[in-house]
This record gives sequence, C-alpha cells and structure tokens, in this order.
Amino acid sequence: MSTIAREKFATQVNTEILSEVRELAQREGRQIQALVDEALADLVEKHNRAKPRAHVMAAYQGSHARFAELYKNLAK
Repeated sequence: MSTIAREKFATQVNTEILSEVRELAQREGRQIQALVDEALADLVEKHNRAKPRAHVMAAYQGSHARFAELYKNLAK
C-alpha cells in the first residue's frame, strides 16, 4: 500500500465558503482536508480539459493555412 505525499500550505478563504465547507465535511463525515483535495483535483481537471488538445489545434491550424481565403470569403 503506497502513501500519498502531503504538503502543508496556508491560505485565506472566504468566511462563508469555509463555513459551508465545514458543514459539508461534518454532514458527510469527512475531513476538510479530503474536501480540499477533491476540490483542487476538480479544478486542475477542469483547467486541463479547457485546453485544446494538440492534435485538434494542429488540424485547425493546417485547415486554416490551407483554406484561409475561403474562410475569409465565407465570413463576409
């Protein structure tokens, strides 16, 4: 069984949000740390999904290079 490396850090959080997180942790019987881990993982995943994939951008750029004049005419 492997253990996950952990690192402490300090930050400030909106008082109302922190209060809701504490209540959520209590309702779910979880530690705040688990909720913070989940929230940060969700944030990272959301941002990673927001980036266009390299092969999609390559296809777009190839299409744009090949059909730029056509796209300009279609936009008129």
